[in-house]
Amino acid sequence: MLIQKCKRLSRILVFVAFLPFLYSCSDSNVEHKTIRLAHGLDVNHPVHLALVHFQQRLEALSEGTIKVTVFPAGQLGSEREIIELIQFGTIGMTKVSASSLEAFVPNMKVFGLPYLFQDQQHFWRVLNGPIGESLLSEGERFRIKGLGYFDAGSRSFYATEKSIQTPADLAGLKIRVMNSQSAVNMVNTMGGSATPVSWGELYTALQQGVVDGAENNPPSFYFSKHYEVSKYYVLDEHTSIPDVIIIGTHLWQQLSAQQKQWVEVAMQQATEYQIELWQKSTNDALAKVKDYGVEVVYPDKTPFRDSVKSVYEKIDDKDILQLIADIKAEEKN
Repeated sequence: MLIQKCKRLSRILVFVAFLPFLYSCSDSNVEHKTIRLAHGLDVNHPVHLALVHFQQRLEALSEGTIKVTVFPAGQLGSEREIIELIQFGTIGMTKVSASSLEAFVPNMKVFGLPYLFQDQQHFWRVLNGPIGESLLSEGERFRIKGLGYFDAGSRSFYATEKSIQTPADLAGLKIRVMNSQSAVNMVNTMGGSATPVSWGELYTALQQGVVDGAENNPPSFYFSKHYEVSKYYVLDEHTSIPDVIIIGTHLWQQLSAQQKQWVEVAMQQATEYQIELWQKSTNDALAKVKDYGVEVVYPDKTPFRDSVKSVYEKIDDKDILQLIADIKAEEKN
C-alpha cells in the first residue's frame, strides 16, 4: 500500500513539474493551448478511436490553436488516479465510467441500478435531456465538469468455469465489480459475491481464480482478452452505465467563449462517431469471442429483473428516488 501511494505521489509530482508547459502562448495574438487527455482503454477500443476523433475535430475547428495529446491504456494511471490528477490541474480531460464518478457526483450512482432503462431510445433520451445535463454539471464543486456521454453498452456477466443461466447460478461465485457500491449491492442481491478488483489486475485475477467471473460490455470483454480465460459470456444486460467525458474546471475556466464552443462542438461530433463505432464493435466482439470458443448465452432476463426488485425497495435516498421517477417518466415521451 505504501509503495502504491509513493508511486501515485511520484506521478503527481512529475506532472506538477510539467504544469507550466501545459498551456502556453506562442503568438502575441492567438493563444495556443495543449490539452492532455488520458484514459485506460486499448488503442483499438471504440472509445479511444472516438477520443482521437475529438482531438482531430477540435484541432481543425480551432485551426490548430488547441492541441490535444491523448494518453491511452492507463499510461498515466487508473481512472481514480487520473481524476485526482485532473483535480490537481495536471491533466486536462479523461473518459471515466459514470460509476467511477460516484465519489464525486453521488447522483451518478443512479446509472448503476439494474434494468433502469426500457431500451436504447429511452437511455439516450435521458442522457441528452435535462436529467443528463444536470448530472454533468454536479461535479464542478469537485473541480471536474462533464462534457458529454459515450455509449458503453450494457454490462453482462462472464465466468471462467460456470454458465450463468439464472441468478441462482451466481450462488458461491466471486464476481468482480467496479469499486462502486451500486455494483456491489446489485451482484450481492442477485446471489453472487461482489468482489472489487481493479481493471488492470482483472485478467490475472480471473486466470488465478481470485474471482470466478466479472461483468462488462462485449467490446471491453474482447479488447481486454478476458475471453481467453472465461468460457461463458451471458447477455443478461443488467445495467447500462454510460462513459462520461470530463474536463477539469481549472482548464474550462481558462477557455474563452469561442474555445468552449469549439470543445462542445467537437465533443458532439465525437459522441455521434463513437455511437456508430460502438454498435459495430459490439457485433464484431461477440462474433470474435464466439470464434475463439466462448459460449455466448442469451438467457431469459425475467428472473434477473425479478431478482433485483429489492434493490429499488431499499433505496431511501430522496434525490435518487426522484431521479428514478424522472427517468421512468421519460419512458412515455
